Amino acid sequence: MSEDLQPPVEAETANLPATRPLTIAQFTDNYGPNHSGLLYAVQFLEQQILAAGHKVLLVAPASGGPNPHAGHPRRREIRLPSVPLPSTPIRLADGRDFDYRLAQMVANPPDVIHVHGLGSVGLLGLWVAQRTGKPLLITWHTDLEAYAEVYWHVAPFLNAAYKMYMMKLEGNVWTQLKKMRLKRPRRGGAQLELLQVAADMLSEADLVTTPSDKTAKRVLEIAPSARVRVVPNGTDALPEVKPVARARGPRLLFVGRISLEKGLGLLLDAFELVRDHVPNVELMIVGDWKESAVTLRRKLVRASRGGGVKLVGRVARERLGAYYGAADVFVFPSLTDTQALVLHEAAHAGLPFVMVDDELRLVVDPGVNATVGRPNPVSLASAIISMLRHLEDPEFKARAVARSKELASHWTIAHQSEEVVGIYQDLAAGRQVAVTEGIVPDRGRRPFPNRKVTRE
Repeated sequence: MSEDLQPPVEAETANLPATRPLTIAQFTDNYGPNHSGLLYAVQFLEQQILAAGHKVLLVAPASGGPNPHAGHPRRREIRLPSVPLPSTPIRLADGRDFDYRLAQMVANPPDVIHVHGLGSVGLLGLWVAQRTGKPLLITWHTDLEAYAEVYWHVAPFLNAAYKMYMMKLEGNVWTQLKKMRLKRPRRGGAQLELLQVAADMLSEADLVTTPSDKTAKRVLEIAPSARVRVVPNGTDALPEVKPVARARGPRLLFVGRISLEKGLGLLLDAFELVRDHVPNVELMIVGDWKESAVTLRRKLVRASRGGGVKLVGRVARERLGAYYGAADVFVFPSLTDTQALVLHEAAHAGLPFVMVDDELRLVVDPGVNATVGRPNPVSLASAIISMLRHLEDPEFKARAVARSKELASHWTIAHQSEEVVGIYQDLAAGRQVAVTEGIVPDRGRRPFPNRKVTRE
């Protein structure tokens, strides 16, 4: 999702009646200070809950960042003392207020507890659900193994928090603390610890929702007993604005967070090869590259000085359509995304795609509006050149544009709102919620093409 994307305040949403307003608690470890897809996914949910007449309780680390729903009369916040984690864009709630806030929420519990991902605040949500008996919904936004490879040093903090949580449930904190040894695990051990914590959380939930089949398969690999339902995040078309100036030749576009796990290094390497065959091609990168890791930032600057690469920086949502509207192809080199809302924004604009992730298929139809390469520079460059050649055929281009727009229209905010609010109401009423069938937790297989939702 674009880095300055703000949820539209008055977006259309489902008007689902309820016997009384529900209080939905959103527990998230990512609510600033940095912009991210997870942040905006939570804010879209808040918008939908409020528009349906329900109440929101946001529980998150104390931090800055965009907060468009602050001050809403049916919304309140609990911000927990937090500390920055070195070399990451993350603030971690450090547990100082956990006992007090737990007692507060046990005394006046929400109707549904919605936890987003794995972190200390997510663990607090799990704890509240355990103490109150209220239904627990977990949305799994992250390819945990991929991110653990990049942010592996966060694992000891999360593992320690989880051990504290388990000891508190057992009522023998101080006895166990004397026996407990906290040490910095080696890299593979850190990933293993994260997976073990995730498996426990996912297995305890009444329902786990994921934004894609890809992520649902990952959840079932981690926790085979989890009850999983695929609920893609909704995205509407961006405001129509005048496009920025066209390039002299074909323009490739990347929009998103500028970070190592997004595959920007791969894209820059592939682009060098593309320029050898298409000298007038341009790569436009939209995102806050000045805040990226030092090694990536240096590589971006070198590429821009070498010609052909244009670093735009961060762009506000109301202006982002100008960049989609002036591009020919959207290039997405990431393997770590679980849905990638930028793909939906690009599809609404009618852009074709070049990808390396064969599992993100909500708005991608290979051979019609996309070419898919492998995650190496030669293969990605070949896929880009192939797409540029295909687009020289007016009939192919027209089909690609139409297919992108058609697929984007299936996954709107209104569609997601109706589904999510219905899940909240079912959980609060004690009704069994449908799960998604046909999700095969096997890496390397294609996403199941025709998902079927069944009720047990």
